[in-house]
Amino acid sequence: MGTVYTQLSLQERRKMENWWHAKVPVAEMARVLKRHKSTIFREIKRNFWADDAFPKKYAGYFGHAAHLQTQKRRSVQRKMIRHPELCGSIVKRLKNGWTPEQNAKSLPGNHLSLHLLQGRHGKRVVVVPSRAPEV
Repeated sequence: MGTVYTQLSLQERRKMENWWHAKVPVAEMARVLKRHKSTIFREIKRNFWADDAFPKKYAGYFGHAAHLQTQKRRSVQRKMIRHPELCGSIVKRLKNGWTPEQNAKSLPGNHLSLHLLQGRHGKRVVVVPSRAPEV
Protein backbone atom coordinates (compact mmCIF):
# COMPACT_ATOMS: atom_id res chain seq x y z
CA MET A 1 0.00 0.00 0.00
CA GLY A 2 1.23 3.50 -0.82
CA THR A 3 2.25 6.21 1.59
CA VAL A 4 -0.62 8.08 3.21
CA TYR A 5 -0.42 11.86 3.20
CA THR A 6 -2.71 14.78 3.89
CA GLN A 7 -3.27 17.86 1.79
CA LEU A 8 -1.84 21.12 3.05
CA SER A 9 -4.37 22.95 5.19
CA LEU A 10 -5.28 26.61 4.95
CA GLN A 11 -3.45 27.24 8.24
CA GLU A 12 -0.27 25.64 6.87
CA ARG A 13 -0.52 27.71 3.71
CA ARG A 14 -0.97 30.91 5.75
CA LYS A 15 2.12 30.05 7.81
CA MET A 16 4.05 29.40 4.61
CA GLU A 17 2.92 32.77 3.23
CA ASN A 18 4.10 34.62 6.34
CA TRP A 19 7.41 32.76 6.38
CA TRP A 20 7.94 33.25 2.64
CA HIS A 21 7.50 37.02 3.02
CA ALA A 22 9.88 36.92 6.01
CA LYS A 23 12.39 35.01 3.83
CA VAL A 24 12.47 31.95 6.10
CA PRO A 25 14.37 29.09 4.39
CA VAL A 26 12.22 26.35 2.87
CA ALA A 27 14.07 23.70 4.89
CA GLU A 28 13.00 25.45 8.10
CA MET A 29 9.37 25.72 6.91
CA ALA A 30 9.39 22.00 6.11
CA ARG A 31 10.87 21.11 9.49
CA VAL A 32 8.29 23.11 11.45
CA LEU A 33 5.35 21.87 9.34
CA LYS A 34 6.71 18.29 9.42
CA ARG A 35 6.56 18.11 5.63
CA HIS A 36 9.19 17.23 3.07
CA LYS A 37 10.93 20.29 1.65
CA SER A 38 9.94 19.23 -1.88
CA THR A 39 6.29 19.61 -0.79
CA ILE A 40 6.96 23.20 0.22
CA PHE A 41 8.91 23.99 -2.98
CA ARG A 42 6.17 22.42 -5.12
CA GLU A 43 3.43 24.31 -3.31
CA ILE A 44 5.17 27.67 -3.70
CA LYS A 45 6.04 27.03 -7.34
CA ARG A 46 2.54 25.84 -8.21
CA ASN A 47 0.75 28.72 -6.50
CA PHE A 48 3.18 31.62 -6.91
CA TRP A 49 1.38 34.65 -8.29
CA ALA A 50 2.97 37.20 -10.60
CA ASP A 51 1.51 39.47 -13.24
CA ASP A 52 3.50 41.59 -15.68
CA ALA A 53 0.85 44.31 -15.39
CA PHE A 54 1.84 44.89 -11.74
CA PRO A 55 5.18 45.81 -10.17
CA LYS A 56 7.25 42.85 -8.96
CA LYS A 57 6.75 43.91 -5.35
CA TYR A 58 3.15 42.63 -5.62
CA ALA A 59 4.21 39.17 -6.78
CA GLY A 60 4.42 36.36 -4.25
CA TYR A 61 2.86 33.38 -2.56
CA PHE A 62 -0.53 34.01 -0.97
CA GLY A 63 -1.87 31.24 1.25
CA HIS A 64 -5.59 31.88 0.95
CA ALA A 65 -5.45 32.27 -2.84
CA ALA A 66 -3.33 29.10 -3.04
CA HIS A 67 -5.92 27.19 -1.00
CA LEU A 68 -8.77 28.37 -3.25
CA GLN A 69 -6.83 27.40 -6.37
CA THR A 70 -6.11 23.97 -4.93
CA GLN A 71 -9.77 23.40 -4.11
CA LYS A 72 -10.71 24.47 -7.63
CA ARG A 73 -8.13 22.10 -9.20
CA ARG A 74 -9.28 19.19 -7.04
CA SER A 75 -12.98 19.73 -7.79
CA VAL A 76 -12.29 19.81 -11.54
CA GLN A 77 -10.53 16.45 -11.25
CA ARG A 78 -13.51 14.72 -9.63
CA LYS A 79 -15.05 13.45 -12.83
CA MET A 80 -17.25 10.86 -11.10
CA ILE A 81 -18.94 13.54 -9.00
CA ARG A 82 -19.33 16.01 -11.86
CA HIS A 83 -20.85 13.36 -14.17
CA PRO A 84 -23.23 11.04 -12.28
CA GLU A 85 -24.28 9.32 -15.52
CA LEU A 86 -20.63 8.40 -16.14
CA CYS A 87 -20.35 7.07 -12.60
CA GLY A 88 -23.46 4.94 -13.10
CA SER A 89 -22.20 3.48 -16.36
CA ILE A 90 -18.80 2.62 -14.84
CA VAL A 91 -20.37 0.98 -11.78
CA LYS A 92 -22.70 -1.01 -14.07
CA ARG A 93 -19.77 -2.22 -16.17
CA LEU A 94 -17.74 -3.18 -13.08
CA LYS A 95 -20.71 -5.20 -11.77
CA ASN A 96 -20.91 -6.92 -15.17
CA GLY A 97 -17.32 -8.09 -14.84
CA TRP A 98 -15.45 -5.39 -16.73
CA THR A 99 -11.96 -4.66 -15.46
CA PRO A 100 -10.87 -1.11 -14.68
CA GLU A 101 -8.57 -1.34 -17.71
CA GLN A 102 -11.49 -2.22 -20.01
CA ASN A 103 -13.54 0.62 -18.54
CA ALA A 104 -10.73 3.12 -19.07
CA LYS A 105 -10.13 1.95 -22.63
CA SER A 106 -13.81 2.25 -23.57
CA LEU A 107 -14.35 5.79 -22.27
CA PRO A 108 -13.77 8.92 -24.31
CA GLY A 109 -10.55 10.71 -23.40
CA ASN A 110 -8.75 7.56 -22.23
CA HIS A 111 -5.84 9.47 -20.70
CA LEU A 112 -8.26 11.27 -18.35
CA SER A 113 -10.10 8.07 -17.51
CA LEU A 114 -7.05 6.65 -15.75
CA HIS A 115 -7.33 9.28 -13.00
CA LEU A 116 -11.02 8.48 -12.65
CA LEU A 117 -10.41 4.79 -12.07
CA GLN A 118 -7.30 5.35 -9.97
CA GLY A 119 -9.25 7.33 -7.38
CA ARG A 120 -12.22 4.97 -7.40
CA HIS A 121 -10.20 1.81 -6.67
CA GLY A 122 -7.34 3.29 -4.67
CA LYS A 123 -4.65 1.83 -6.92
CA ARG A 124 -2.86 2.74 -10.10
CA VAL A 125 -4.37 1.43 -13.31
CA VAL A 126 -2.35 0.76 -16.44
CA VAL A 127 -4.33 0.56 -19.65
CA VAL A 128 -3.40 -2.51 -21.63
CA PRO A 129 -4.48 -2.34 -25.27
CA SER A 130 -7.44 -4.70 -25.51
CA ARG A 131 -10.94 -4.70 -26.88
CA ALA A 132 -13.60 -3.99 -24.28
CA PRO A 133 -16.73 -6.18 -24.35
CA GLU A 134 -19.84 -4.69 -25.93
CA VAL A 135 -22.48 -3.32 -23.57
